Amino acid sequence: MEATALRFATAARALGAEARARNLLVPGFRSPPRIAGAERTLRRWPGGRVNVAVRLRERPFPAVVADMVEGVIVANGLEGTEATRARTALWAAVVADADLADEAA
Repeated sequence: MEATALRFATAARALGAEARARNLLVPGFRSPPRIAGAERTLRRWPGGRVNVAVRLRERPFPAVVADMVEGVIVANGLEGTEATRARTALWAAVVADADLADEAA
């Protein structure tokens, strides 16, 4: 199923809530990336703010969610076991959302 702006926004809220619950930096999410041809970009701003931009058009929703999850992981500099645990929890948050459960699986 192709990603839409509404699904993207719903996923961003679910990921943000889970990231906050884990005391992680919650990046801003936007679409599309400003770099032509890029599927995901990450931009760091002064003061620690981070934006993750993801291409939605002509992409399956699980691919978009994967890029959003990885954006949270990279924005927080997570590696190894810590990254794996956060990745699992972030995916679970998206799948647990009733509006996204069937689409992200």
